[in-house]
Amino acid sequence: MHFVTLIVGIWLLPKANTLKCYECTPEITGTCTDQAKECTSTDNRCAAMTVLTYTGDSKPREIKAKSCTKAEGCVNGSVNFGFSKTVVECCASDLCNTKHVSDPKSIPNGKKCYSCEGQKCTKTLNCEGDQDYCIKTRVNFGGETLTLKGCASKMVCDENALASLQTVIGPGSSCCQGDYCNSASSASAGLPLLLMSLSCLVLLI
Repeated sequence: MHFVTLIVGIWLLPKANTLKCYECTPEITGTCTDQAKECTSTDNRCAAMTVLTYTGDSKPREIKAKSCTKAEGCVNGSVNFGFSKTVVECCASDLCNTKHVSDPKSIPNGKKCYSCEGQKCTKTLNCEGDQDYCIKTRVNFGGETLTLKGCASKMVCDENALASLQTVIGPGSSCCQGDYCNSASSASAGLPLLLMSLSCLVLLI
C-alpha cells in the first residue's frame, strides 16, 4: 500500500509544480483571447509579448501574444529593428502574465546601431532603454532571405533567449557590442516584404 502511494505521489509531483499561464495566439487583427492553461513542463515560465510595427507617422500596429515558454530562454527585454519593436516580459507564478506588454517608450540611451530601410542597411538607429547591443538576423520568407538589423537588450542576446525567440526575430540572429558593430551591408528585400515576413512569423508563435 505504501509503495502504491509513493508511486502515485511521484507521478503527481511534477504536475503539481507546473505553472498555469494565460495563453493566446494573435489573430489577423493582432488581438488575442486569453485562456488559462497548465504548462507542460516544470521548467516553464509565463510570457507575454507585444510586437509593434511602424509605417510612417501612423499609430503602430500591435500584435500581442501570451504563452508558456522554457525558463532558460524567457527574458525581460526588447528588440528594435526601427520599423518594428518586440517587447517580452516573463514571470514565474500562476497566471502572472495577465497583462499585455506595453511599449515602454524609452528614451535613447546613446548607443547606435545600423538598421535596414528598403534595400540598404545604412540607417542609424538610436537604441533605447536597456538596448545596449546591436543585432542582425536573416529570415527566410517565400524563398527569399531577408535581413533585419537593429538594437537589442543584453538579456535578449543570450544564446538561449535567441533560440526561444527565433520564430519572431529569425533563427540566424547574432549580437555584438559597440556602436554600428552590426555592419552596413545591403538587405535583400524592401520594407513591405520585411513587414509581411514579421507579421507571419509572429502568427506562428
